[in-house]
Amino acid sequence: MFKIREDNTYNDIREKSLMSWLVEVQDTGSYNDACGAKLAVEYIQHLKKKIEILEEKNRMKDQHLKKIKQKLDNLK
Repeated sequence: MFKIREDNTYNDIREKSLMSWLVEVQDTGSYNDACGAKLAVEYIQHLKKKIEILEEKNRMKDQHLKKIKQKLDNLK
């Protein structure tokens, strides 16, 4: 079975550009800007990790529901 992958090219480019800019601000900005950029990068990483966890939970739920559906179909 084939799954169609979403085209995230635009979002990937946008993310790389943002991260590049934040790294540049960390390196060349004032102390306040550098600290803010560091916090932003850490928060983005935190959100990505949380998304991965939620996606894994969703996959597990989908697998569980498929098993239940198969059992119900077998009972018919």
